[in-house]
Amino acid sequence: MVVSHSQPPTGLGRRRRRLSDEETEQRMLRTAAAMVNRTGLTVSLDHIGLEDVIRDADVSRSAVYRRWPYKDLFISDLVKQLAKTATPTIVEDELAMIRRIAADHLDWLETSELRHGLVMELFRQLSLLDFQTLYESAGWRTYLALHATFMSLADGELRDQVGAALAESEREHRARVARAWELLAGLLGYRLRPDAGVTFDIVATLLDAAIRGLVIMALSTPDIATRRVEARPAGAVTRDEWSLPALGLAGVASAFLEADPAVEWDSERIARAGRALNGLTLPRE
Repeated sequence: MVVSHSQPPTGLGRRRRRLSDEETEQRMLRTAAAMVNRTGLTVSLDHIGLEDVIRDADVSRSAVYRRWPYKDLFISDLVKQLAKTATPTIVEDELAMIRRIAADHLDWLETSELRHGLVMELFRQLSLLDFQTLYESAGWRTYLALHATFMSLADGELRDQVGAALAESEREHRARVARAWELLAGLLGYRLRPDAGVTFDIVATLLDAAIRGLVIMALSTPDIATRRVEARPAGAVTRDEWSLPALGLAGVASAFLEADPAVEWDSERIARAGRALNGLTLPRE
């Protein structure tokens, strides 16, 4: 008779490797942050049960209570963890959309009017994607709630730490967005208007502010998310259906971007730009 050893061990055989205090801490914070981000941050974190986190994190109760004798201490560390990790990111869907739009409109690289039309089409579609991503994301609601409420934290030191973590995440996010816009503008032969006195970092800040403001408004006024306008704004090639976020972001970006007169568009440049757009990747740190 063949004896199978496929069954999981029982009794003493089930004992796991003992986790270090540091591993227990990281598992607990990651698990609790994931639980918050599934539903979004509420007015408080009272709905996060420490015993539930211990169970889902699969860690020792004694190790947890050795690290955090009181739940309030755990919640303080959790808020700081959320401030560090609930950050906006440039999602792969955006890069895929840029590649698709470029592939569908490669002939629009051939004239200045059509290149501007391609820029506007990118605004039209990417703005709506960004808005919908934020609007539908519980993680984003957590991020926005942290920004809106961290000043109400009673503990001065905790409030300062959360504020510093949020500020750092904002700087990192804004730098990524600025680099992405600078890369995309360069590929399409655009530059910042010299007399505008702004940087791509400033443009990224304004674009973020516009999209977040609309997301916050749409949470209580859903019509903002669904309303569409037949329009041909700022040199768009065709009259199309525009969302409010797309109109807003196109207006902001168009105020500061212009075609770079120093860029010569010959057949080689057009081919090179087409290849770069089709293979676009996120700029690295």
